[in-house]
Amino acid sequence: MEENNLDYAKEMVKIAVAALDEKKGEDIRIIDISDVTVIADYFIIATGSNINQVQALVDNVQEALFKAGHETSKIEGYHTGAWVLLDYNHIIIHVFSKEDRLFYDLERIWRDGKTVDVASL
Repeated sequence: MEENNLDYAKEMVKIAVAALDEKKGEDIRIIDISDVTVIADYFIIATGSNINQVQALVDNVQEALFKAGHETSKIEGYHTGAWVLLDYNHIIIHVFSKEDRLFYDLERIWRDGKTVDVASL
């Protein structure tokens, strides 16, 4: 069952990353946190150049994952557009403004996770 969950999560990651890339998300990173925590299998981190782009990135991810049969369990920060968190249980997507991404530096906080290339999924 665990392998099926990881395969399920990998498919979601591919869809989300493609949606972020389609709307010109910047510095898209995937971190495998499955060996570090039980909160999710993967983090996806991306940057938008302004509030409108952050919201467009989030909207596109939600639409792409919804079309694939996945609904978010929680969304935080959409209206401020500085840091939007989308929780899909197996994957958590963080879309930041440039300033907030530098400030919170999730890559440093979660450095025990493994950075993954989408092609390796």
